[in-house]
Amino acid sequence: VQLQASGGGLVQAGGSLRLSCAASGRTGSRLTMGWFRQAPGKEREFVAVIRGSDRNSFYANSARGRFTISRDNAKNTVYLQMNRLEPGDTAVYSCAADTTSPIASQIRLPNLYEYWGQGTEVTVSS
Repeated sequence: VQLQASGGGLVQAGGSLRLSCAASGRTGSRLTMGWFRQAPGKEREFVAVIRGSDRNSFYANSARGRFTISRDNAKNTVYLQMNRLEPGDTAVYSCAADTTSPIASQIRLPNLYEYWGQGTEVTVSS
């Protein structure tokens, strides 16, 4: 599985961006796909994910209410709509995928994801 992320950029606080991640290769509708981010000097952290088995969505507390994850199965693409962006959202956002459907208590763990795309940089200015 190959993942191609796009959509990052520079935006003012309060603005919006939409990230896209297109999967190719041995994809399937049951692929769990999501987003992680890493800010300078910080560890990678979970943002949001759609589980492949049941299409349930999971969000980090920092993302809930501002970000929306969705997917287009026909295009093998997952989107992250980010609204009301804050300077604290500045990071490199990476798309991740796995053929398994982790349980809720583990789905936020980056080490469970086998496939990773290149990052796309998001910068939010104050």
